[in-house]
Amino acid sequence: MKPEEIKKLDGYFKRMFNPQMTVKARPRKNDSAEVYLGEEFLGVVYVDDEDGDRSYNFSMAILDVDL
Repeated sequence: MKPEEIKKLDGYFKRMFNPQMTVKARPRKNDSAEVYLGEEFLGVVYVDDEDGDRSYNFSMAILDVDL
């Protein structure tokens, strides 16, 4: 992902969910970014360019011990 895309996603997550959320570039990956709430890792945002429409998918695993 380009830095400007990450910045836009960071702003979106802050506005929609929580001002403490941050989106950060992933080392050695350019098709996704990591999402954090403070220092806690929440999940990954992936780019989807299928059919010429650019969209983003957020994937978050929830462990049973966290419930």
